[in-house]
This record gives sequence, C-alpha cells and structure tokens, in this order.
Amino acid sequence: MLLLNPKKYQDRGYPDARSKEIMLKTIEFFENKGMQKMKDDTFSFEFTWDFAEFVKKERIFETLFLPKGYGDPDQYYSTYRMYEFSEITGFYGTAYWYMYHVATLGLDPVFLGDNEELKHRAVKTLRENPCCGFGLSEKEHGADIYSTEMKLYPQPDGTYLARGSKYYIGNGNTASLITVFAKIDGTDEYVFFVVDSNHEKYECVKNIIMAQNYVAEFKLHDYPITDADISARGPKAWDDMLNTINICKFNIGSGATGIVTHSFYESLNHAAHRNVYGKFVTEFPHVKRLFMDSYLRIVGMKLFGLRATDYMRAASAQDKRYLLYNPIMKMKVAIQGEEVHEMLWDIIAAKGFEKDNYFSQAVVELRGFPKLEGTRHVNMALIAKLLPNYFFNPAPYQEIPKMNGAQNDDFLFQQGRTRGYGKIQFHDFNIAYNSVDLPNIRVFKEQIKAYQDFIMISGMELGEQMKNDFDFLLAVGEIFTLVAYGQLIIESAKIEKLDDDQLDMLFNVFVRDFSRYALDIQGKSAATPAQQEACYKMIKAPVHDEEKFERVLKNNVYSLVDEYIMNP
Repeated sequence: MLLLNPKKYQDRGYPDARSKEIMLKTIEFFENKGMQKMKDDTFSFEFTWDFAEFVKKERIFETLFLPKGYGDPDQYYSTYRMYEFSEITGFYGTAYWYMYHVATLGLDPVFLGDNEELKHRAVKTLRENPCCGFGLSEKEHGADIYSTEMKLYPQPDGTYLARGSKYYIGNGNTASLITVFAKIDGTDEYVFFVVDSNHEKYECVKNIIMAQNYVAEFKLHDYPITDADISARGPKAWDDMLNTINICKFNIGSGATGIVTHSFYESLNHAAHRNVYGKFVTEFPHVKRLFMDSYLRIVGMKLFGLRATDYMRAASAQDKRYLLYNPIMKMKVAIQGEEVHEMLWDIIAAKGFEKDNYFSQAVVELRGFPKLEGTRHVNMALIAKLLPNYFFNPAPYQEIPKMNGAQNDDFLFQQGRTRGYGKIQFHDFNIAYNSVDLPNIRVFKEQIKAYQDFIMISGMELGEQMKNDFDFLLAVGEIFTLVAYGQLIIESAKIEKLDDDQLDMLFNVFVRDFSRYALDIQGKSAATPAQQEACYKMIKAPVHDEEKFERVLKNNVYSLVDEYIMNP
C-alpha cells in the first residue's frame, strides 16, 4: 500500500531500528491524543507544547536534524527520514508539522555555517529545547531579502549590538535558537547570527495569525552579539540562507501529501456510508470520477516525493538535478493537494464545514503551503531557467537507486555558492517515458513532442516573454513542470511496484492537465499567432478504458473504505 495509513504502518525499509521507532512513537503520540483533544487544542489556539515535550523526551529532532559528526556516534542526516516524518506530522495537523518545519529551518544555517563551536553549542541547545526559528522575513519587505533592515552594529570592543525586527517567524515565542539574517551596519555585508527568545533584549511582539502555530513578530533591542554567535558572514551568509531554503522547502510537499491523505480517508469513509436518493454516494458516476482523480493525484504526489528524495540524497557538486525537483516538490505537490481538496469537498459538501472533523481545518491550512518558502511565481521562475537544458541538452548520469540507507546527506550541508543555476544538466527524460508502453503515456509523449515544437517555434523570444510576463511564465512553466513530474513518477512507480492499471489511469489525469495548461497558454495575450497554433497540437483526449477504471476504483480506491479512522 502506497498511501500512508498510520493504523497499518508499513516499514519503509529503514536500515536501523531507531528510524522506525521515531515514526511509530510519533503515530502513537497522535493516536493516543485522539481527534477530540486535537480539535480542542486547535480551537483554543493552544501552542503545541505537548508535541514539543514529546519531541524533547524522545530526542526526535536530534536524530532527524543533526548531520554526521554531531550528536550520537551513529548519527546521520537523511532526507528520506525527514520526508516520512514530515508526511506523518502533516497527516495529523499543520500546527505540528509547522513546529517541526521551522525548527529545521532555524537549525540548518548553523550547520551550513563556518562556526564549529556554535554547531556543538547548538546540539546542546537542541537537547534542552527542540524548538528553533528562522529569522529571515521582515514586515515591510516580505520575501525581498535584499532589502533586509535588521542590522548588526559593531562596537569598539569588537562585539556587536543587534537591532531590528523580523516577521513571519515560526516558534518565535519559545525557540532557544533563532538564526537571524541581517547586514553589518554601514556595509552591504550579510551575516547570520543566533539569538535566544528568552533573552531580555528579545521582544516577542505577537503571534500574527490566529492559530496554534506561533508565527511571530519579534524585535531585537540592542541584543549583544559576539563572534561566537555568528555562523557566517559575507557571501557565505547569503548562500547559507538560500541553501537552507533548498533543504527545507522539500518538507512542504511531504507535509501536503500527509494532509490530503488524511482528508481522503475521512471523505471516503463519509461518502461510502451516506445514502441519498436511494444510493450510496460512492455509487454516483461523478463521485466515482472525483474519488478516482483524487486518489490518483495523491498517488502521484507520493511517488514523486519518494523519487525526488533520492535525487536530494544523491546530490553532489556534479549532480544538482535536485534543484529542479526540489521546487517542484514545494510548489507542484502542494498545489496538487489543493486540487484534491477541491474535488473531495465537491463530494462531501456541507460535511466539509463541520468543526469536529479533520477536513474542515485541513482544507484551510493547506492553502498556505504553496505560499511558504517562496511563492509559486518565485519557484516557477527558478524552474523555467532549467527548461532549455532539460529538453535539449541532456547529460549521461548513472541511474540512482532507492536511497533509504543510513548514509549521511553530506552535500546538502556543502552546497556551496548559489551560482550557475541555468547550467545544470539532466538525464534524458525519454529514458523514463520509453521504459513503459501504456495507452495514456503514449498520448502524453505526443503532447511532450508538441510542447518541444512549441519551444522551437518560439525561439529566443520565449525567454524574453517569460522574463517580462510572469503570467505567461506560469502558463508555459506548468507544462515543463508536468513533464518532469511525470518522469519521476514513472521512475518511482517501477521502484514502488505500482501496477500498470494505476499508472495508466494516473496519466489519464495528466493528459487532461496537459491539455488544460496548453489551452491556458493559447489564451494568453503574450502568445504569438505561431505559439497559439502550436498550442492546439498539445490538446489531446486521454484514452478511456471503462473496465480499467472500474478495476482501479474497486481494487485500489474503494478498497480503502474504513481502512483508517483516527482514534476519537
């Protein structure tokens, strides 16, 4: 079974007992807490103190966050474990996922930095308080990190005073380690340093949202800083900031997958037991289609995430393919989750508003995921830079196996300078697409060829169009993203042994998506007549097979009825 089911947790093939123990104990924590207490805490806006205490007692963040050489002798950092834990916490609630996500965001700049003593200090701090924070955004500038106003002011004795404010800072109410991005006063030199929310010169102004998770505005009032508190400065600090986001925005896709998986179970159980007009809701043709598409999209999210994890773990100075798959994981997977929620809500209707179920909070909370760690526009702009090399300039690479071993993900903490993005090369996507022969993948390959023709017809003008018109960029980029998304799903389907029926039905969905995106490009004001004509050739109908549809619906979708119900 591919979808996460905490009641029937399957060993994901970890090489050590500790990894599985973490996942099982986390599931046990939430199931023992139960749905009612979880909802009570949600409505009271009670910060996730109980989860923080659990994580501290079980030393979970130490195991997950620390790279080799820190913490226990057998410690290693594994994106594979991070994926699984992120999915589990997302499954139970965004507040718990968010506490985890911003904690790793806050800690990573330290281990990307140059200050070895600070790294060992951070290990001790993490053991005392697992909540960390990442002080990057500011109220007036948001994601415009070039304009940061937080400053370190040099003092005559060689120390500094930190002065300024930060906004949208998770765990800012309690974190003992908050990494703060700033500039040295009077210069354009960037710097990363750490502060403690318990310090008298630290002011936690407020939680800027109404929710369990604490998203703080904080101010530093001449907070004393020494060189011992600085992790990096100059270009290194800038690179560490971007590389931290490279590592951590991966959590967004896995968290989103957990959220919609729980919503799917809840919606399916409700519909299967609700009888209207003399039929169970699951018997209506339009509901069958909605559940089928919802299930398949979640399967796609999971397959892509697992395979993208392999590329994160295999990354090196010579292999930076993760810099395409990572923003797709952040953006595409999260948006797929939104689409699933819309379909499920069409099925359960008023039930989706009820306060005592998981769905009502999940459908609201997930909407924020595509907006975290760079908007859809920012991530698509990164992706679009890779389009020429992906389609027309492949390079040979050794095939990457499933990466679920105990090796440390060394390169993630040694990513280096954030330059040369557009020079990254990829293995030939045709290898994956030619490895299977299924009706809807054949149609999808025809659409890819038509999209390549569209790119060739557009010529050099395409780059300028995307640069000058973000609306056009998003439309063109959606198809590029879909092609890479499908490629990794095919690779993953082989590894995870997904049957051909499900894979073909999944690409039935993707063929329809491809046509929808092509029509969107065709309707853009920036599209030239030649581009508009080329778009028509991308619009194709999927291959429908009613027997296959019913098989997948019965064997893979409706077989999940009552397979998971959270403890009350």
